[in-house]
Amino acid sequence: SADLLLHPVRLRIVQAFLGERALTTTELAEELGDVPPGSLYRHVSLLTKAGVLQVVAERRVRAVVERTYMLRTFAAQIQPDEVIAMTPEQHLQALIAYVAGLLADAERYLTSGTPDLARDGAGYRMGAMWLTDVEYGDFLRDLLAVFQPRLANSPTEGRRRRMIYTVLLPTPDKATDRPYKGSRGRKGLGKDRNL
Repeated sequence: SADLLLHPVRLRIVQAFLGERALTTTELAEELGDVPPGSLYRHVSLLTKAGVLQVVAERRVRAVVERTYMLRTFAAQIQPDEVIAMTPEQHLQALIAYVAGLLADAERYLTSGTPDLARDGAGYRMGAMWLTDVEYGDFLRDLLAVFQPRLANSPTEGRRRRMIYTVLLPTPDKATDRPYKGSRGRKGLGKDRNL
């Protein structure tokens, strides 16, 4: 349910498992080092009881059983009817949790060793597009056609896990969102630049 998945810590746990990763709680704790261990174990337990995480292996380490978990992707999705029923405040909370996960991933990358955005194929961009509702629908279908086959890739030798975050937002319709009709036209005006 949305309430289960949109908690900031639980969302970060789910994000850590994306891409068919199998992790122990020890490995998860290393990735989410700012989350207190007691809290981490409690949230892993909740996600496991809800069927979002599943135990795929167990091994005895001294007197403790160490479990390896994987994400049950279909169980980690908020259903369309739940999304429709969410209030604006709930959507904002969900977006805050989502962005917190993005920032944690970015911080981990930028503070680990010597990051090289060009070499690693990392980056962040923002752009604006003028699209009718039909063109926007076509764009989303095209985007899915590019993403879908790659989301099915399994982790294998030579493949690196790459996180892709998307946020699509319309801007408010304003009078200033109309084409410029000045006497000089658009000559000399540059295109939007990627950030």
